Amino acid sequence: MAEHPDIDILARSELFRGVPLDALREVQAVAFRKRFAAGDTVLRQDDTAAILYVVVVGRLRATQTGLDGQQIIIRYLGPGEVAGYTPLSGGDVHPGTVVAVDDSHLIGMPSAALREIMARHASIAINAASLLGARYRDLQVRLRELATEKVDRRIAHTLLRLAQQAGRRTARGIEIVFPLSRQDLAEMCGTTLHTVSRTLSGWEARGIVDSGRRRVVIAKPDALNDVAEEGQGGTG
Repeated sequence: MAEHPDIDILARSELFRGVPLDALREVQAVAFRKRFAAGDTVLRQDDTAAILYVVVVGRLRATQTGLDGQQIIIRYLGPGEVAGYTPLSGGDVHPGTVVAVDDSHLIGMPSAALREIMARHASIAINAASLLGARYRDLQVRLRELATEKVDRRIAHTLLRLAQQAGRRTARGIEIVFPLSRQDLAEMCGTTLHTVSRTLSGWEARGIVDSGRRRVVIAKPDALNDVAEEGQGGTG
């Protein structure tokens, strides 16, 4: 489609999908490539939101730490998704920290330059509004689950979402392709490590999931979906 490979990558991302070529060229002109090894911090909570990234290869984890020091996992981000999108809504600082889960290659761009390009190209602004709306809906769903659902349903829903976002079919079932510990699940579901371990152990005994070494395989997706929808077969 274009003379620069990064333009094709940007064109497939959630923020620039369907954007005209002339606008993509403007974005590529201010963009840069950056590599992060597993464990590297990409963005830090409360730092000035000066850079926005599009994931090319790899996986990122977005977390937020409260005043009491407790950390929760907000979201995992994969290829084509945007990290550090708070400037799109007028924010000045990053509300959370983003860390590379595995070796990751990103396209970065200064948020001030991107806002100037958005002012000239409505299609980017429309995509930004859609992106922010999708993130908002995701958070609404998770808040509803935290407020109304038993913990086994919350864990089931979380695993099913992760499988949809980053699942790979194998002979054993659907494997979540990035490292995922039981502590990670606890932080995402608003519960304790003990409760997650007890719940997963019960599901493993029934052949629903297989977990270990920071890997999770959903062996029986239909059975896990039954737990998510009915709240039966878990620990409560």
